[in-house]
Amino acid sequence: MDRQQLGDFLRTRREALQPEDVGLPRGPRRRTSGLRREEVAALSGVSADYYSRIEQSRGAVPSEQVLAGIARGLRLTLEERDRLVELAGHALPRRVRRDDHVDAGMMRILDGLADAAAQVENVLGVTLRQTRLAVVLLGDETSYTGPARARVYRWFTDPHSRDRTPEEDHDRHGRTLTARLAAVHARTGPTSPAGELVTGLRGRSPEFARLWDEHPVVGPYCEPKRLNHPEVGLIELHGQTLLDPDQYQALTVFTAVPGTESHERLRLLSASGSAVGSV
Repeated sequence: MDRQQLGDFLRTRREALQPEDVGLPRGPRRRTSGLRREEVAALSGVSADYYSRIEQSRGAVPSEQVLAGIARGLRLTLEERDRLVELAGHALPRRVRRDDHVDAGMMRILDGLADAAAQVENVLGVTLRQTRLAVVLLGDETSYTGPARARVYRWFTDPHSRDRTPEEDHDRHGRTLTARLAAVHARTGPTSPAGELVTGLRGRSPEFARLWDEHPVVGPYCEPKRLNHPEVGLIELHGQTLLDPDQYQALTVFTAVPGTESHERLRLLSASGSAVGSV
């Protein structure tokens, strides 16, 4: 671990980042060049003292999980994230893939959607970041570990993952999730993370195995998603999706048609005060 180089790297990236870049107000009394250390710490999910120690070349070696949080907080590119990991003395393991690190451009867009229901996920359906309203609407999808990080895995192995989906939509939703996984599997092969998911699901879910053997295909049109929210009831959502240039990640914004009950219920959720947390 090169403590001095690591600290310098973090400092230069922090000073180059402006409050507006991460959705923070500048305020009239700001004198710091770039972000403050405590702001980076909050964005990274670590304490201000812990982050300060790293930047000041003190303290313990940060774990890969902490470094991933700091990379997100500083809106680092994939290449900058890799450099951060190397400076901290960690090798770049094979499991660290492009689709596990939120694209810096995606993060900037997400920062501008703080009041919308939006989230970024990778090609496996692993949710990487959510806005506050997305958490209220869909639940916290970033807290899972292992294969359960993938939505398709939860759908076929955890009955509670279906609680907010009307029962009459279960078959169609399961078929869509299976088809999306099949498309990724076809591109990346049986030894990829997609292949590992398929193997695990075929061993655990007869329903998935049946759907997989039917070779479902995703159509060009994404149908509306119906959601039974515990606070406001049934909401019909439309998802508008933006793909990154490499198509490893997608940013989806969930909206409802203006003038409908679904639009009013989504507005009530946004204004209810339930949307607590941070992007």
